[in-house]
Formats: sequence, structure tokens, C-alpha cells
Amino acid sequence: MKITQKIFLSFFVLQSFISIELQSSIYDYRFPNSTYPSYSNYGTIGIIQMPNARMMPEGSLGFSWSDMDPYKRGSIVAYPFSWFEASYQYTDIGNALYSNIEAFSGKQTYKDKSFDAKFLLFKETKYLPAVAAGARDLAGTGVFSSEFIVASKRVNNFDFSIGLGWGILNNNHTFSNPFTVLSNRFESRSVNEGLGGNINTDAFFAGDTGVFGGVEIYLPNLKGLRIKLEYDGIDYTKEGFPFGEDSFKYAFRSVRPQESKFNYGFVYPVNDSFHLKFNYVKGNTFSFGFSIQANLGKKNSVIPKEDPYVKTPKADVVRSVTAKKESLVYLSSLRSLRSNNLFIQNAKIEDSQLDIVFTQSKHSSFARAAGRAFTVLDEVSPDYIDTFKISNINGGVGMHTIEIKRDAFKRNQESKLHKLATKNIKVERFKYKPQDYTYAPKPTLPAFFYKVVPTVRSQIGGPDGFYFGDLRLSLHTETLFKKNLSLITSASVGIVDNYDNLRLASDSSLPHVRTDIVKYLKSSKDYSVRRMQLNYFLNPYKDIYAKLSGGLLEEMFGGVGGEILYRPFNRTWGIGAELWRVRQRGYNQMFDFEPDTAYQTTTGHINIYVKEPRSQVLLTLRGGKFLAQDSGINFDFSRRFKSGLRVGAFFSLTDISEAEFGEGSFDKGFYFYIPVDIFFNFYNKGNAAFGLRPITRDGAAILVHSHHLWGITEQAQGHTILRDLDDIYD
Repeated sequence: MKITQKIFLSFFVLQSFISIELQSSIYDYRFPNSTYPSYSNYGTIGIIQMPNARMMPEGSLGFSWSDMDPYKRGSIVAYPFSWFEASYQYTDIGNALYSNIEAFSGKQTYKDKSFDAKFLLFKETKYLPAVAAGARDLAGTGVFSSEFIVASKRVNNFDFSIGLGWGILNNNHTFSNPFTVLSNRFESRSVNEGLGGNINTDAFFAGDTGVFGGVEIYLPNLKGLRIKLEYDGIDYTKEGFPFGEDSFKYAFRSVRPQESKFNYGFVYPVNDSFHLKFNYVKGNTFSFGFSIQANLGKKNSVIPKEDPYVKTPKADVVRSVTAKKESLVYLSSLRSLRSNNLFIQNAKIEDSQLDIVFTQSKHSSFARAAGRAFTVLDEVSPDYIDTFKISNINGGVGMHTIEIKRDAFKRNQESKLHKLATKNIKVERFKYKPQDYTYAPKPTLPAFFYKVVPTVRSQIGGPDGFYFGDLRLSLHTETLFKKNLSLITSASVGIVDNYDNLRLASDSSLPHVRTDIVKYLKSSKDYSVRRMQLNYFLNPYKDIYAKLSGGLLEEMFGGVGGEILYRPFNRTWGIGAELWRVRQRGYNQMFDFEPDTAYQTTTGHINIYVKEPRSQVLLTLRGGKFLAQDSGINFDFSRRFKSGLRVGAFFSLTDISEAEFGEGSFDKGFYFYIPVDIFFNFYNKGNAAFGLRPITRDGAAILVHSHHLWGITEQAQGHTILRDLDDIYD
């Protein structure tokens, strides 16, 4: 180990373990804009080039962008847990071309896709640092591949980090790998081979080992300004294509060599969510960038809600009137519930209990919807009613029943002591039988609902260009013919696009169930009908739910099929199956199909769902036949947060070879479902969905039909209601 490394290590240890409580802590200073940690040039939480052991709060999402010659890097970062950081990155390698064939890729520079991950092993304590381990470029080409173990300790307004690195983080000043005492595997580092996309586990923490470290200094009374200093652990002779054509056949110039192992920079938090960063790296290169981050997992995480319950006018008078006649109870409940976007379907009074069936599409928290329904019933019901029982239906199918004593609900309402109010609450499965009720308001059917929203379609990372997309105006409608029979449509008109230079044809050896995306995008850029799907829902027996569907099921396929699901009310799992007969749609995405000789297939899966109720982690396994007639298993992991945010990732393994699948080796990706109401001061049940696959291939393709039974029956499982009982007085 060289003298500079020894000095740095000694300095870190000395500062970390003496004078822990000297002067005041960092929080005694005025740092109004620096609640969150900052991002490195590599797109994840870190110092400048180096990682550290810091994490964002669970449920956080972030975007980081940096420019450091020859690399421009954009990263999407997610924190499904407080101990896990996951990121997906695109790196523009500016000293190499995508290819040397101008007709194929023009002058576009080389793009590298990769996944990064970091795990917090030990939390920071009063005397001990936080410790994390992680990897860069997990499933990419390997040009930035590295692993690390790093410790971080905060002392007053200094945040010190020191770590060990492998791969390109070995610093070109090597010492023996400490893991060789465990296995000979760690002595040498294997090279990633194949079509890309595979995780090269044989290289993890293997080969030569280097040291790195740094410090982030929080400056008081300067609106959160931070200075960063670090000892660089990157071996720049191994990163990217450092020697031009000698490193890669399409590289056209070398990378500026490192002149200093010390980097300097600062971060300016414009506010808690937006940071600017400026750095001087390698002794000869300036870099700059920005990051946007927010904790979206908490209740009312962005904008507090100003969407109060709508009170019944002159409720005392209403109660005196409803005491005279049972039908007036139903009519008053109907009117006041409607004012709160809750809609009675049936009602009855038996002895001293008022029992109603309702639907709603406003609240993602079913406990909040129930609480508002209870409040309405308390305001309008005569005094002899001492118990409320409300039941919810969705798609004309029974979901759940909640029963509570009136005095228990009312007694704790003002103080919002939900634990006392719901101590003896009954939550049960609900089998909907309309004939069991006395009152049923006459529905106006068919009923028509619609909304108009802007949408964006995107194609990212192809050889024709990094980004192609269009801005569209979309019309989403639902026509309700019966409570359990509806037609949903999604149509759009194009406003602006840049598809003219999008031309790459599919090279897939499999049926082109997804790789004809270019034809679909270009042919439908003026008008398109994304979906026109007729759904019929059933609840044939207790915890068994079913759906029959037909029509234009997604952008590329139409057909008929169905789904069945067994979801026990008092369990946290479900098992189901789906089967579809589909045919490829016309490229213009209107109402025609491809000619009779076009592709048709039968696809279907057995679906298993398992949810861990405390963490709200859902594991979904789908096994069966995919659209391209390959067979295998799709694994999907997701976590739901209190706000309704859902973060997930997936991968699939099928019986086709890597060569048949093509670039990427196997199907994988990630997605977010962000509840739209976190950005508004009112409640809304909608979500904004975002998902990304590193590359579009035909293997492991799943039919994307709408209204999956697991989502439709989310409120038909007891723990789903119980998890949000603290919302009952909202």
C-alpha cells in the first residue's frame, strides 16, 4: 500500500473514532436545503466518482445526470428498502461510434446500458460507521464493471468514507484480495462474454483490490452548500475505451489520461429535491450535473391533502326526518354519499343495523372510503341505528364488508383514535347477492365515463437514435352496460413526433410479437386505438373470481380469452390461470388485423401471487406459454408504499437460447406505479405508470390485457383493508 493510501486511511480512522461528540452535530447548523444525500457522477449516492454507504429513505425515487468527458450519464434510481439502492443507467460514451455503418446508425455515439446495486450491511451508530457493499454495471457490457465495500462515518459536519474496490475500482495499485482466504475463485477476474445482459457472478469481488475514499463537508449558513474531496480509486486504463481503436474498433479517440488521484467538487442544493454539482476530476477534467429526488412513499408525501369530507347540511334535521320512514334513510344516505363520491348500489335495515353496498373510484385507501361512508351514515341515520355495515363491490363483484358499532366510531372521531375505534371492527369477505337487499336505486345504464389526457410513447436506445417519441392526446372511456359488464377503450391522436428517422427492422428469428415496434409506431403516429376490450366479471363461488374478455386487447394483439383467480380473503396469497387466443393487429393500430396468413397463437399462464403483509412485498410467478410460443417462467417482485407508490422489477427465463433471444440474453426490466394524487391536494385513485426494458425482444413476451383480476380484487383480501385503518378518519 502506498504512503498516500496509508495517510488517508489513518486520517479516516482517527476522525471516525475520536471526538465523537465535539461541539454540535450537523443538525445544529443551518442546512435548509440538504436533507438528502448527494449523487456521484456515476448516478448513485456517493462522493464525486466514488461510492459511499449513504442511502435515501425507502420509497424514494431519483434521477441523476452528469457530463464528464467523454461520458454523459443518466440514471434512474429507486429505493424499495432503506437498505437497498437500485439504479438503471444509460451512458453515452462520446469517444466511440455505435457502429461504422452510417446507413445503420449515422453519427450516433456508443450507448451503454447497465444496472447498479448497493446494499447497506450495517447502519451507522454512535461509534461505528455505516457499511455498504455494491456493484456497478451488473448486467451490461462490463466496460464499467466493479464491486466495492465502503464505510461512511459522520463526525460533526464532516462525512468520511473509505472503501475497497474491485474491477475498475482497483486503483491500478493492487494488493492481495482479502477474499482469497475463502476461495481460489477470487484470485483472478473473469471477462463478461456473450450477447450482454447476463450477470457475471464469477467476477464478483474477484481479482486485484484497491482503496478509495473521501469526505463530504457540509458548510453551515450557506444554504446547504457542500464541498467534496476524494482519493480516486478508478483505474482509467480499464474503464470504457481509454485507448481509442486499440480498445474498441469503433472508438475514434483516446480518453484523457489521469494526472491526479485527487478529485474536488461541490454540491449546491437549490432545494430539498434538486441538487447541482460541479467537480474537477483526474487533475484535468471538469464535470457538472444535477439530480432530482423525492421520497414518494410516505402518506401525503409531496402535497398535503385539502380534500375534506363533505358534511350533510343540517344533519340534525335530517336525522329527525329519517326517523319517520325507512325509505328516507336510504334516500338521504344516497344523496350524502354521492356528495362524497361514494355510490349506493343496495341497502337494507334489519333491527338496529344499517347495511349498504357501495362503489367508489376516488380513494386508493379502502379504509378511508369506509370511514367517510360511516360518517355519512352517522349524520343521516336515526338514533335507533346502532351498527353500520358497509360492503364494497368492484366490477359488480363483492369485495369486502366492514362492520362497526356506531358509538365506537363516533366516540373516537374527533380525536382520530383509530386504534380504539377499530379495536373490535369486523372485516369479512363479501359475496354480493342483490336480491338480499330492500333498497336498490335504479341505475342509469348504459353509463359512460371518459377522460382526456396527454400521453407520450417512447423508443429509447436504438441505433437509429437515442430517443424517438411522440406526444399524443388520448381519450380513455368506459361504458358500463351492467354492473359486471363493461367496455374500455383507449384511443389517441398524434400531435408531434420525430419518427421520420426511425427505421431499424427486426432481426429476430422468433415470431415478431414485439420487435416490429418500429412499424407499429410509425404506422400509428396519426391515429391509433390502443385498446377496445369488453370485460365480464364473475364471482362464481366464495373466493373464486373470473373474467371473460374480448376485443383489441393491446397495441399488437387482439382476441378472446379469460382469467380465473382463487384469492382467499384471510390469506396473503392467490393462485390463478389465464388463457388467450390472439391474432396480430394491423400496424396502424386501428380496427383491422394483419392478413389471414398473419401470426396467430394461443398463450396462457398459471399465476401465483404471494404477499408479505408487513413490508407489502409482492412476488408474482407466471409459468406457461408466451406470445412467441416459447415456454418458461416470469418472476416479478414489487413493493407497495403507504402513498400507493409501487416499485417493481421482473425477469423471465424461457426455453429459447441466448442466440435465439438476441441481444440482452433474457427478458428483464423495472417499473413504477406513481399515484397521481401525491402531486395534488385532492384524492384520486389513478396511477401514472412508467416501465423500461433495456431492449425490446420477442422472447418472454406477455399479453398486456387490461383489468387483471389480482388488481381488481385487491380490496377482496382482509389485510389490504387492515393495513390502512389509520386512514379511517381522514
